[in-house]
Amino acid sequence: MIPFELIEPETLQKAVSFLDADDPGVRPIAGGTALMLMMKAGVFQPSKLISLGKIEQRFSTISIGPGGELRIGAMVPLSALEYSPDVRAAYPVIADTLRTLANIRVRNVARVGGALAHGDPHMDLPPVLSVLGAKAILTGPAGLREVAVEDLYTGYYTTVLARNELIAEVIVPAPRTRYAAYLKYTTRSVADWPALGVAVLLDSDGRMIHDAGVVISAATEKVTRLRHTQEILNGKAIDDATLRKAGEAAVAETELVADARGSMFYKQQLVSVCIGRAVRMALANGVGNEH
Repeated sequence: MIPFELIEPETLQKAVSFLDADDPGVRPIAGGTALMLMMKAGVFQPSKLISLGKIEQRFSTISIGPGGELRIGAMVPLSALEYSPDVRAAYPVIADTLRTLANIRVRNVARVGGALAHGDPHMDLPPVLSVLGAKAILTGPAGLREVAVEDLYTGYYTTVLARNELIAEVIVPAPRTRYAAYLKYTTRSVADWPALGVAVLLDSDGRMIHDAGVVISAATEKVTRLRHTQEILNGKAIDDATLRKAGEAAVAETELVADARGSMFYKQQLVSVCIGRAVRMALANGVGNEH
C-alpha cells in the first residue's frame, strides 16, 4: 500500500469537517473490513483516511427510543447488534440474519454504518433493514437529513451519500405483530457472496396476506423493493398458486445481473422459487410478540 495520512478526530462533526466533497482520495474508515481489502488489492489508494474509532461513545450504542423504535449508532459492531437482547426480542430477523453474515471475526470488526455506506449489493443487512422500513440519519456540513435505507442505493457500489457526509445513526420503526424473514442462497465458500438475498415482511393472520413487503439484493445491482410482487401478494390466500404468481411477477419486474455466482437463467429460477420460500419462512418467524 502507498503511504497515506491517518486522522483520528474525537467527535463526529470534526470527522465530517476533515472530509472533502471534491477529493475521492479522502475517505472515512469505521471497521475497515471492506476498505482495507480494497487498499491491499490496489483498488483504492487513499491520500487521507478519517478514522471514526474515537468519536463519541453514543454512536456505538443500541437503544430503544420513546416510541419503541430501535436506534442503532453507526459505530455499533455487527456482533453487538447480533447479540443485543433488545434486537433479539423485538427484531429477531436482524439477529438471525447476522448469524450467517461472513464470520464472527468480521462481525466483531465491521460497523453498521460502514456496512450500509459501502453500497455492495451482496451485503445482508441493507435488504433486511429496508424491508423493516429503517431510516439512516446522515450528517454533513449542511446538518442532518433522513434517508430510507432502501433509498440509500443508486447503483452498484453507489449511494446518495456525498463524500463529505457520514451515517450517524439508523432508526428501525417499532415492531408490530408481523412476520419477517431473510433468505439467501450462497455456496458458503471462501468468497461467501450470495447469489440472491430476499427479505420479506408480512402482515398476516396465517391464512391471508394483508400487507407484504419484499426486498431483494445480490442478484441485482442494488437493494430493490419489488412493488408489483407486493401487490400480487396483498389480499391473497397463502397457497402455492399465489406464491407461484408472486415468483413470476418478481422475475418480470426485476433487472437481474448475471455474474460469477450464476447465469441470468439461474438467477431467474432462484428468484421465482425463493419468493415463495421466503414468505413461508416468514410465517414460521415473527417480529414482536409473534416470534
